[in-house]
Amino acid sequence: MFKKFASEALGLSDIGKIIPPKDYDKVESDDYILHEDNEKIFFLIKSKQDEYCFTNRALIHVDGTSAISKKRTLKRYEYYKYPISSVLLETAGTIDLDVEIKFKLGARNSASSVSKSSSSSSGGTSFSIDVDKNQLEQLKDLYKALYTISLIESSNYSSYNGAYDTLNKAIQVVSSNRSNEANQAEELEKVTNYIGQFLDDAKQKYVKKDYSDVFLKYLNN
Repeated sequence: MFKKFASEALGLSDIGKIIPPKDYDKVESDDYILHEDNEKIFFLIKSKQDEYCFTNRALIHVDGTSAISKKRTLKRYEYYKYPISSVLLETAGTIDLDVEIKFKLGARNSASSVSKSSSSSSGGTSFSIDVDKNQLEQLKDLYKALYTISLIESSNYSSYNGAYDTLNKAIQVVSSNRSNEANQAEELEKVTNYIGQFLDDAKQKYVKKDYSDVFLKYLNN
């Protein structure tokens, strides 16, 4: 117990270790993976307090209040609902024991400060995860994957908004060129069906939910 208190006081409990794939079934996060829906763990960082599990679909954060408490809170962030941004990798100084990977979830249009622990704000949720500096090379691969996902999400977000703006302009043109009242109901039905199909197609094209291809490209599992 004294060692746990000492570790907490010195901040050493926050330094995470990258867990190898062969041990994924031994961590708590694995219990919450949607295996039935083909969800797969691609990267996992575990400290005495927390687990950060990166799957093809989401970040699963098993959030601990402290190294000496067994209480945990499960938080799940689907990438398509909580877009990744501001991905940073901070290497170690001469006397540092750790390196850090930092990123934000759900913070496309506003900045929020990055703190040692994740914190919610109007700009989204910020993470700063400490990792053993001897595992820097492995952490670089995670950085590449998260950065690439952030670029894809940013591009898709812009494209989806562009498609939506185009749709609104088309609706305005149709509204200003309506024919006689007898045909309005029929025209309204056609426009409604078209809008529904248009939005379904746009979501199918620009809302990406599975990033297996990105993780497979950068991570050696």
